[in-house]
Amino acid sequence: MLRFLREQGARWLLVLAVAEFLVLVGALILAMRIRFWSAPEDLAAFSILIEVRATLFGLVMVTSMAAIGMYQKSLRDNLLGLIARQTIGFVMGGIATAFLFYLVPQLFIGRGVIGYALLISFPIIAFGRALFLRLVDIKALKRRVLVLGVGARAEKIVHRMRRRVDRRGFLVVGFLPMNGEAPVVPDELVVKSDKPLAEIAERMQINEIVIAAEDRRGQLPMHDLLACKQRGITITNLITFFEREQGKVKLSLIDPSWLIFSQGFDATPLRKASKRIFDVTSTAIMLLVLWPLMVLTALAIWIESGPGAPILYRQERVGERGKPFPLIKFRSMRTDAEKDGVARWASKEDDRVTRVGRFIRKVRLDELPQLWNVLRGDMSLIGPRPERPQFVAELEKKIQYYDLRHCVKPGLAGWAQLNYPYGADEKDAAEKLKYDLFYVKNHNFTLDLIILIQTFEVILFRRGAR
Repeated sequence: MLRFLREQGARWLLVLAVAEFLVLVGALILAMRIRFWSAPEDLAAFSILIEVRATLFGLVMVTSMAAIGMYQKSLRDNLLGLIARQTIGFVMGGIATAFLFYLVPQLFIGRGVIGYALLISFPIIAFGRALFLRLVDIKALKRRVLVLGVGARAEKIVHRMRRRVDRRGFLVVGFLPMNGEAPVVPDELVVKSDKPLAEIAERMQINEIVIAAEDRRGQLPMHDLLACKQRGITITNLITFFEREQGKVKLSLIDPSWLIFSQGFDATPLRKASKRIFDVTSTAIMLLVLWPLMVLTALAIWIESGPGAPILYRQERVGERGKPFPLIKFRSMRTDAEKDGVARWASKEDDRVTRVGRFIRKVRLDELPQLWNVLRGDMSLIGPRPERPQFVAELEKKIQYYDLRHCVKPGLAGWAQLNYPYGADEKDAAEKLKYDLFYVKNHNFTLDLIILIQTFEVILFRRGAR
């Protein structure tokens, strides 16, 4: 069984999905008996086709959880993040299940039974997932990786991925030297063998080979790599490996050819339409829920600053394809914050921030008026955060590929905001660009939904704001 899981990294996710499907099926059957335990006649009537109903319930719920990324290989949520994601999945699945059973009356199950089933299965699945995430750290369950190369490029895997969380899904078995390379990787990690690559990979039970050679022109053992490929071993270049495992694009490794020939950058009409529908629908729901907070925020700013002082603050930002637009925020700084007309980064203990402003920036209430920018189409709900034109002009001169973040609409929330603290200088901007490029290259509906869910966690613990 362990060998079965180890040979294909995605199969342990399939095992998890099947286990959770069985829990959901059993939960619905048990919920039916609990709901009608004192009414034998009703229990007999509702038990007709219960196996079919329970199977449909399980399929819908697993599909809903899959839709928000609960079965993705790169899932790195902490316990709170997993519970938040599971809650959203259960809400979506519960609504979809109720809709399905009302649509097909022959399969009808009451809301009470569905509710009991969700209550029974939620803690079991949450506990099972927490246990599972501990089990996937066992070496026997990890994807076994062989790195081709022992030079400076290969050493980046050792240096940059030292933490266990960075190596949750894989185990580097060793580094295989290439001809003419000066070794930088620690000697104990180097694989010393004169056997063909395919034979080494088979003997070491390798699942993936990462190409990290210093010079790949005419140096790669293409015949052996092809043999490995035919045996089901994944062949990955170093840049793609880092992108997948760290959720960011390493600027020091990429070149224009990789950007051109790699997958991603979905700008099809279907993707644009689905993203716009997601933006408008989600924004409308957020406005319906959050308008009382917006009113209270406006009132707090008015009380602190007095009549006549502006409540909203408009600032020019750079949008899609470099087009400027007026971004709207609740004013959190003094009205004379930039009286000399010079744009400045916000610092950690910025004395320009008002008392109300300090609070609303921490809990991100100052960003809520940007929902209007999303409805207008200036912004998307999810995307790289928009910067001021003065900063963009300087950053584009100093940071390569910075302009690529403008090929999508800027967002109210973003992948970089989840993975990196507030950016307050050029160094931070360069680091955040790595995450922005990952989003620009890989954005889809699932990733947008994941970012939106995890943003609630950021707001709850007040991380990353200034």
